[in-house]
Amino acid sequence: MPIPHINYWAVLVSGVVIFILGGLWYSKALFAKPWIRLMGKSEEEMKAASGPMPLLLLMAFICGLLIAASLAVVIRHLPPVTPLRGALVGVFCWVGFAAATSLATALFSSQPKALWLINSGYNLVSFVIAGIILALWR
Repeated sequence: MPIPHINYWAVLVSGVVIFILGGLWYSKALFAKPWIRLMGKSEEEMKAASGPMPLLLLMAFICGLLIAASLAVVIRHLPPVTPLRGALVGVFCWVGFAAATSLATALFSSQPKALWLINSGYNLVSFVIAGIILALWR
C-alpha cells in the first residue's frame, strides 16, 4: 500500500495544536488538580518523579507529530476529505486505537475511571481537532 502525499505543514500545525491542548488540558485551568489527585500523588511528587521537563516536553511534542502524521495518512485514504470526515476519522481512530487500548490497560491496572476519562478525553479532543485541521489543509 503506497503512502499518499500528506501536507507536512498541516501535520506540523496539528502537532503544535495537540501539544498546546495538552498544556491547557493538564493545567490548573482544566484538569490538573483532579488528575494529580487521581494519580494518588502530590504535586511535588509528580514534579520529582517525572524527570527533566525539557525532555518530557520534547517527547510530548514528538508524540503529537506522530499522531498527526498517522491521522493524515488515514484521512487521505478515506475520501472525500472534508472537515466532518476528518473529525469522524479522528473519533474512529480514537475509539479503535487510543480508547480501546488505554481502557483495557486502565481496567487491568485498577486505575480510577475518572483518570481514564481525563486522559482519554484529551486524546479524543486531540484526534478530532487534528483530523479537522488535516482535512481543511490538505
